[in-house]
Amino acid sequence: MPPYRFVSLREVPGLEAAAAAWFHGKWGVPEEAYRACMDGYLAGKTDYGWYLCLDGDEIAGGLGVVGNDFHERKNLAPDICAVWTEESHRSRGIAGRLLGLAVEDLRRHGISPVYLLTDHTGFYERYGWEFLCLAKSDGETAPSRMYIHR
Repeated sequence: MPPYRFVSLREVPGLEAAAAAWFHGKWGVPEEAYRACMDGYLAGKTDYGWYLCLDGDEIAGGLGVVGNDFHERKNLAPDICAVWTEESHRSRGIAGRLLGLAVEDLRRHGISPVYLLTDHTGFYERYGWEFLCLAKSDGETAPSRMYIHR
């Protein structure tokens, strides 16, 4: 297994453009939207961070924290968003480590609980997340699963 490095975007200055492009490639959300969130985090305007797993200079996985991940439950915030691990790096605990890093970083800033919306069942429970309710993503007719980490 490669010697992965788990970091917040604040720890690797200058990586935000590459990170925004990487997240855009995974989720299709405009790079500018990612950059706006990342710039606010890097400028200290929010503690809602961005976390990466690096394999050398390559991004192997990542996730972010936002005020709302495009869902109807605006009262449940903040949300973990854009969780992704490159296929060639899956089944190595990367997503779990990134989730733990984000939750602990938020907790250090007095932010808890944290939420996430997903269609996965059984994955997030392994990392201490609890099913909370069903919620619809913006523009969707079928609900997804809302999880909470306390």
